[in-house]
Amino acid sequence: MKKYIVLFFGLLTPFLLNAQNDFMIENQRSKVTIPFKLINNLIFIPIKVNGVELNFLLDSGVEETILFSMDERQEVHFNNVEKIKLRGLGGDEEIEGLKSTNNVLETHGLKSINQLLYIILDQEFNLSSHIGIPVNGIIGYKFFKNNLVEINYQKKKVTIHLNNEKTRKRLEKKFETIPITIERSKPYIQSTAVVDGVDIPAKLLIDIGNSDAFWVFENDKIKLPTKNFPDFLGKGFSGDIEGHRAKISKFSIADFEFKNPIVSFPDSTSVRNVKMVPGRIGSLGGEVLKRFTVVLDYADQKLFLKKNSKFSEPFTYNKSGITVQHNGLQWVQETVHLETVQVTSSLGEMEANARKGNDFRYKFSLKPVFEIVNIRKFSAAEKCGLMKGDIIVSINSVLPYKYSLQQINALLKSEDDIWITLEVERNSLILKFRFKLEDEL
Repeated sequence: MKKYIVLFFGLLTPFLLNAQNDFMIENQRSKVTIPFKLINNLIFIPIKVNGVELNFLLDSGVEETILFSMDERQEVHFNNVEKIKLRGLGGDEEIEGLKSTNNVLETHGLKSINQLLYIILDQEFNLSSHIGIPVNGIIGYKFFKNNLVEINYQKKKVTIHLNNEKTRKRLEKKFETIPITIERSKPYIQSTAVVDGVDIPAKLLIDIGNSDAFWVFENDKIKLPTKNFPDFLGKGFSGDIEGHRAKISKFSIADFEFKNPIVSFPDSTSVRNVKMVPGRIGSLGGEVLKRFTVVLDYADQKLFLKKNSKFSEPFTYNKSGITVQHNGLQWVQETVHLETVQVTSSLGEMEANARKGNDFRYKFSLKPVFEIVNIRKFSAAEKCGLMKGDIIVSINSVLPYKYSLQQINALLKSEDDIWITLEVERNSLILKFRFKLEDEL
């Protein structure tokens, strides 16, 4: 899959009511800290829902709290459930869902009662296979609304600070302070895009749940650059999101400049159901945000930024053209070396001898299966003959389950023009392909 899988659900448009209560710090503490997993620029945090721990994507681009992939978590009890229809980015089709009220969410000393949840029933809507870890939901506005939320991408910690003037003054001494607006429960920032030498004001959604650097919607001022390629950009509630990738000269946010960033341009068909706030031309995503320590202050409408060591890293993308997805598990036989130890009896006789590697035992364990689920047209992978549906057998002579999905994606977006050798299973045959990662931009 993509790094990359861009998760842009800020456009959920159910016909719904707002939740009544938001997250509060317990026991009169000034802050709480939540460790997170950072995968493909996306943040995943544990949250208990009515006492059962689930894994959530943290996403400033959504208003409501959404659950899915619940078929294996039947022990979660939901209150006051009713059926609804949901519609979102990716197409026109509505999908079935549930609305549940009076739920309790809590994590690491942060708690919200009487929470409103939306549950997607379609089990095909499954982010876990794209990410490589179990993902049960997305949480946004209610998590950010009341407190100062600090995201340290390098330490992989989210710190929730009590919202007061003392904390703000401390942050202002250490961070660059940038004004933002909160519109329809989502944060927006003013930036500048430089396209063909022309400075263009750009209002962007701050979208922590989008793994790309920037998304831009074409308009009369911003057009898709001539040098581009079509690509799969992500998955929405109603289907896949297609578009193009290209480079533009520069994006700037306050005093921070990003030269030659890779920008995603979603197709108009993928965003036609989006109800845009006035002036918005795109999104600012995790590929940029990970270069900072970030503090979001919804109440005072401020963004605090401090550069980290990744700030000057080049922008990269998946050069191979293949999208890899976790597709179930398989039993794998592994050889385990038995270490034996010399033991001497009370009579001084040797009861066992070290055999120096001659003893082995076989064990079976479940390992992930990785499948190619999409191939970019005219890409290196397509040209060499790889096909959608191929099951990966080895990557550069290494068994695929030796890698995590994130490690595979990192390899496929290498800065260097390296060669990749893939063995795949297709129609019960083992086939071997070799291609070079080359920059198409």
